[in-house]
Parts: sequence; C-alpha cells; structure tokens
Amino acid sequence: MKIIISPAKKMNVDTDSISTAGLPVLLDQTRILWEEIKKLSYDEAKRLWGCNDKLAKLNYSRFAEMDLEKNITPAVLAYEGLQYQHMAPLIMTRQALDYLRDHLRILSGFYGILSPFDGVVPYRLEMQARMAVAGSRDLYGFWDNRIYKELAGEDHTVINLASKEYSQAVKPYLSSADTFVTCIFGELDQGKIKQKGTLAKMARGEMVRFMAENNVTEVRQLKKFNALGYRYIEELSTETEMTFVIGG
Repeated sequence: MKIIISPAKKMNVDTDSISTAGLPVLLDQTRILWEEIKKLSYDEAKRLWGCNDKLAKLNYSRFAEMDLEKNITPAVLAYEGLQYQHMAPLIMTRQALDYLRDHLRILSGFYGILSPFDGVVPYRLEMQARMAVAGSRDLYGFWDNRIYKELAGEDHTVINLASKEYSQAVKPYLSSADTFVTCIFGELDQGKIKQKGTLAKMARGEMVRFMAENNVTEVRQLKKFNALGYRYIEELSTETEMTFVIGG
C-alpha cells in the first residue's frame, strides 16, 4: 500500500531534527527544471509562480543560489502546510516513522515524487504551473508516467490523499491492476458533500497519522478513522472513494 499526498507551498530548512535518508529518485529530472527556471528573468519567474513580489524575490534568489545536495531537509519536515502540521512527524514514534518511510509518498512539481526522508531544498513550483520544458507543454507532460512508475512498482494499492492538481499526475496511468482509493472529507449540505479546503487539509494529515500509528495495511481499516469529528459513511462511499463526514 502506498499513500500519496500533495506538497505545501510554505517550506523551511531543518537539518537537525531527523536525518535525511538520501536524495530524490528523480533528481536528474529536477536538475533539468532547475536549469530552465534559472534562465528565466525575474518577471518571467514571477508569472510562472503567480505570487506577490515578496515571494517572487525570495524564490528567485533560492533558485539562483540552489544546491540540490546541500543543506537538505527531509521532505516530510520541509513542508509546513496544515496537512503536515496535523501529521506531526516530529512527535511520531520510531515505528510510525518507519511506516511513513515504507508507505508515504509526496508528489511534487519540482521533484516528481518523494519518499518522506528524501533530502530537499525550499522551492516554488506547483504541478499546474504553465511551464513548457524539454519538449513538453507543461509539467504533467514533462513528468509523463515517471511518477506513476516510481509509485506503483510491485504495490498496486494507492490511498489518494492528494489534491486533484497532484493526483492528476498519477491517474491517467492507472491500469486494471491498480486499486486507487480517494478519501473525501466534507460536510453534508442538503444531501451533498461539500469539502472545505482548510478542514480537508487538516483531515488528510490526521489520516496519514492514523495510518502510521495503527500500521494500516488494508483499505478496510481506514473506516475506523474518526479524528477531528469525522466518521466514515458507507452509503456515500464507493469502491474508489471513501467518504468521511464531519457534523450532522
């Protein structure tokens, strides 16, 4: 079983708390992206990132000075978003961290796919960024099936906790041999499920934590998840979607 999650925009450097376990498996592809981004003018880079001047200046400087193999932080600590805060890897047991190592994968526009303890540097590059590179018109084309191939291997059960932006880098390549289950976290509103971004991000992190602490190895075990007041709703779920509802 593999779990996929999205990265977070906000990143930090922490070279002390947990040791890195190596470099990202698709680092050669990352170097291609890095070289292309370094060729951009400041205005071109800012348009690519779609951010304000403060963030653009920070990231333009990051790419200019970047060393992909030095001052690296384990990926699971490098990202600072709500999902990662609720995952809380720094207070996990060694057994739970071992579970993350074996089962968790982070999808990235810049790195493609990451194991949680792969060493990374701060960057900004969303998967949906309009970047034509190496003969591809966007990053989905650039990564092609590389992410899927690294993810699947001999394990064809995937728990999808990633956003649509990132899961779309995997879904087109799924085969009949794959079991791809998306977890939906929402509220019931007139019989329909509505997802709220903040709560969904928190729930995804809590789900990863739940799986790690309980050594989850079968899809059916996810039904016991109840963090943040969510509960599994059988009648709103299918073979490919597990729906968890809060309130009501």
